[in-house]
Order: sequence, then C-alpha cells, then structure tokens
Amino acid sequence: MDWELYLLPFEQAVEEIKVKLKNIRNELRKRKEHSPIEFVMGRVKTVASIYAKANRLQFPINEQIAWELRDIAGLRVICQFIDDIPAVVEMIRQRNDMKIFLEKDYVTRPKESGYRGYHLAVEYPLMTARGQVTIPVEIQIRTLGMNFWATIEHSLNYKYEGIIPADIRQRLIEAAKASYKLDSEMNNIREEIKEAQMAFKRKKELPMESLLSMVEIDLDEDSLEMGEAATGEKETEGME
Repeated sequence: MDWELYLLPFEQAVEEIKVKLKNIRNELRKRKEHSPIEFVMGRVKTVASIYAKANRLQFPINEQIAWELRDIAGLRVICQFIDDIPAVVEMIRQRNDMKIFLEKDYVTRPKESGYRGYHLAVEYPLMTARGQVTIPVEIQIRTLGMNFWATIEHSLNYKYEGIIPADIRQRLIEAAKASYKLDSEMNNIREEIKEAQMAFKRKKELPMESLLSMVEIDLDEDSLEMGEAATGEKETEGME
C-alpha cells in the first residue's frame, strides 16, 4: 500500500470537519449564545499506530483497514459541561454532510478503566481529485476533565506498554470518579457559570466566552501585578 496516498483523504477530512465544527462555535459566540464546543482537535493515525492496532485486533492490512479500525481519522471535541456533550451529538446528528453509523456512550457507562467520553463513528463523503469517496471518521466528545484524565491514562499506558501496575490503575479509577464528581457539580451550576462568563466578558471585552479566556486574563493581570511590584522594589532600592 502507498500509505502517503492512502492517508491523504483522511488528512483532508480531519481538516474539513475541524473547520466546520469551529465555525459552529464561532457563530454561536458571535450570536452571544452558549457554545457547547469549547475547542476542537484532530489527527490522522501514523502508519506505525495503524499496524499496531491492526495486529492487536488481528485485522488484515488492506484497503478496508480504515473501516475495520474506524479511527484512522479522528477528531476530539472538548466541552465545558457534561450537558454540552449530548448537545454536540445532536448537532452532528442533524448534519447532512456526514452520517453516524456507530455510537458508544462511555459518559453514562464508563469503561472499567474509568474512562468517560462519547464516541461517534461517521461516514464522511469527501471530494477528491478523482471524485467523491466516503471514509470513516471517529469523533470523540469529552469535557475538559474527561480529556485531562484520558491524556494522563494514555501517557501511563505508553510508559508501561499497556500494562499499568495494579496500584496505579486503582488510583486512576479513583481519580476518574473524582473528576466526574467535579464535572457533575459544575454541570449543576452551569447556568450560574455561563452568566458569570458573560458578565466577565462584558467587563473585560473578551473576544470569546470561555473558561480558557478567563484564565488568560487572570494570568495577564497576575503578570501586570508582579511587574508593578518589581518596579516598586527597584524604585525603593534606588531611593535607599
């Protein structure tokens, strides 16, 4: 197989869907409405990762490998609140430029490891130089907390080559429970949080509504205060 040519449409699909989802987020924010999409990431599996997963699942490497694995093209949608996840799922269901053919709800039914997230496998029609092709794309939808936990677990799996020691595995499970509890509490007060974000945005004239923007402003203010403090110390030293 010519992997460079084989993976080309997957790269195109990831970029196209990223743009479409980001456009939804930007439009909602310009309408001053809450966007369930906080940010979007995407990637195409490396050839080494394709071989590793295919060998693990005992799938033959051929032209159909993308439909066996389903996640050669992958996108991740990050949300602020748990209730944003079904909102994003419904947005994707309503689209006519892609069709869901498989759903996995790990939010209400987490994996044994503690992992939570909502996975969609979609058929995405793509126009190429040789005509239209349809390829599978996986879209994972998580909260910020779910994504942080999953990133840590992925790193530990890499370190221990998929066999995480039992004590660390148990701590990960407890951490997943704690993370979900925090997500649930934030979800319970989401309306108050949204109102606070809008008020903060009006006060600071932020270009976007997001927790990340608030953090950036706080960091800017902290830096300014530290700079003023340093200047004051220098002036004091000069006076002495």
